[in-house]
Amino acid sequence: MRVEHLELEGVLLFVPTPSHDDRGFFTRTFDAAIAAEHGLDHTAFVQDSQSRSRLGTIRGMHGRSGRGEAKLVRSAHGAVLDILVDARPASPTFGSHVTVRLDDVSFAHLYVPPGILHGYQALTEHADVCYRIDREHDPAEDLAVRYDDPDLALPWPLPVTAISERDRSAGSWKELRSILSA
Repeated sequence: MRVEHLELEGVLLFVPTPSHDDRGFFTRTFDAAIAAEHGLDHTAFVQDSQSRSRLGTIRGMHGRSGRGEAKLVRSAHGAVLDILVDARPASPTFGSHVTVRLDDVSFAHLYVPPGILHGYQALTEHADVCYRIDREHDPAEDLAVRYDDPDLALPWPLPVTAISERDRSAGSWKELRSILSA
């Protein structure tokens, strides 16, 4: 398994090496020793979740206040364009974003550290995304920014076919910046 350090500090892409044969494939989706080599404590993860989205659906942009939330994200079926926005005011890449395609061909998964907004768009008819999260969900700590905020100008590749009311009515990047800077 290869590990790539992406442009946003602390964001890692884990790229396994699947083994294919006439039966199909086998791949590791997580390796505690490799995670530890890159500073991740695998015992900190307390919850696994999965979502299914239709082609064009956007979920995001989400984060957590307080101590934030770290997660490992991968596509178990189909493909998504995953977008991360650095929402850590002290970070040199504050306000910058990075995009990563996650799919069921490369089996790559993404480590998203606390303080990063996360969202994705389904690129295939159906996409199943799995999350491994380091803390229980507390709705009181939810942060969200509109997926189409003009100040972020995020590069969603497809027309939006579905989005939750919560994501449609999320606040602006400018509003979140003022909250984070307070």
